[in-house]
Amino acid sequence: MLYWLFTLSESIPGANVFRYTSFRAAWGLITALGFAYMLFPGFIRWMNRRKVDQIIRSDGPESHLLNKVGTPTMGGVCLLAGVVVSSLLWARLDNPYTLMTLTVLLGYGLIGFVDDWKKVMHKSSDGLAGRWKLIWQVLIGVGTIGVGWWFGWLTPDITLPFVKDVTIDFAELWTGAPDLGVFYVLGAAFILVAMSNGVNLTDGLDGLAIGPVMTTAATYALLAYLAGRVDFSAYLGIAHVEQAGELTIICVALVGAGLGFLWYNAYPAQIFMGDVGSLSLGGTLGIIAVCTKHEILLAVVGGIFVLETLSVILQVGSFKLRGKRIFAMAPIHHHYEKIGWSEPKIIVRFWIVSIVLAMIALSTLKLR
Repeated sequence: MLYWLFTLSESIPGANVFRYTSFRAAWGLITALGFAYMLFPGFIRWMNRRKVDQIIRSDGPESHLLNKVGTPTMGGVCLLAGVVVSSLLWARLDNPYTLMTLTVLLGYGLIGFVDDWKKVMHKSSDGLAGRWKLIWQVLIGVGTIGVGWWFGWLTPDITLPFVKDVTIDFAELWTGAPDLGVFYVLGAAFILVAMSNGVNLTDGLDGLAIGPVMTTAATYALLAYLAGRVDFSAYLGIAHVEQAGELTIICVALVGAGLGFLWYNAYPAQIFMGDVGSLSLGGTLGIIAVCTKHEILLAVVGGIFVLETLSVILQVGSFKLRGKRIFAMAPIHHHYEKIGWSEPKIIVRFWIVSIVLAMIALSTLKLR
């Protein structure tokens, strides 16, 4: 919005600075941080007055029943508001990647909102049925990716990290075969759904999920900026995606709003993000990875979310097949609680691992 307001007016001194992605990204972070930070105090008071508290599962760690009961939830509403307001102000709204990302952010946020609302209204940990959450996640993912593919904003190929100028092109995977772009759409949608649920599973301790979310968003802010520049992408040997640089603004808005949320979510938390936050943030990271052609690298950058998801899959699979559990409790952060690690120690160590994984992912830019 501000891009058009200032760049179309030649009479405003210094208006040309709004053409620079770096300038708008910096102020996008500040805007998201400030807006989210100011929203939370009033929102927390309002939620406390109405007793809209997080429903603590009775089969979880015993300490949660003592320390987390009465903490309001759905803080993701303010977090998303910060991201959306900042993006509307500083990002170019004629950019297809901006529109696709905001669609996923709001669509997955709505799924999480309905899930949270059903939980708090019925005072039960059973919110929106799991199959319906999954169905709507898939529909929004397939719909968004499908539109991008149909209009040519997304090309049906995947780039490989660690190698230069090597892609898997689904349109020409086998000579003489029909266009397999539909499989690309389904695969890309799977990334959105998997990342969304991965962040959701990680969101079990105060500040645990938002730390890796911000690390991942910051990493993709850089990747989006580089992919959007012809000179940098050619030098580094990564796929050039015209207009992808605009996603830098949304990425840093995620970081800014995340910082505003963390101020109140740090241990001991004054508010939880709820599914409205975790589902939407994960899906947003997924669509950004797809748009910037760094889908596979997301498994490295977001390794914490992959680990949390795998721990649940392994735990359930082992119990069904062998009747035995691998971990004391899943997701894996609860396992460490069960064996005696304090909550702050788990959170900080997971943050450290997330930062290390981000550094490893960025190192691939020079290992091609």
